[in-house]
Amino acid sequence: MITLSNLKPAKGSVKRRKRVGRGPGSGYGKTAGRGMNGQKSRSGYARKRAFEGGQMPLIRRIPKRGFTNIFREEYNIVNVGDLEKSGLSEFNIEVLLEKKLIRDKNLKLKILGFGDITKKIKVTAHKFSKSAIEKIEKSGGEAVVLSGDKN
Repeated sequence: MITLSNLKPAKGSVKRRKRVGRGPGSGYGKTAGRGMNGQKSRSGYARKRAFEGGQMPLIRRIPKRGFTNIFREEYNIVNVGDLEKSGLSEFNIEVLLEKKLIRDKNLKLKILGFGDITKKIKVTAHKFSKSAIEKIEKSGGEAVVLSGDKN
């Protein structure tokens, strides 16, 4: 019968710890499994990531393409169809954050025209697509542009 006093791990499932540098009888004495002399045998040695033995590294051999535009502006994007589904009549960044239609309050807001609108809504955002403005105004709503940004 198995009790707490005679529990053992399965045979072969537990290995003994390798104790290096503890004399010739251990099998890991003298050099402690580090080979002969040199930088790699010393304590504190750490090879640099992606070091390829002195040859030109792969990352430097491959040609680079493209660039990053430092003037790029990122926007939270919401479609008019999503505004319709939410069931509200007035929208701004705070309301959309609360409804979890956008995530980042630090980004500007842009409304795009995918989807349909049947009821009158007022939307305040930094930018609108032409189709979004058409759909909002067609339904009798209002599209208010924030902070002087032009479409």
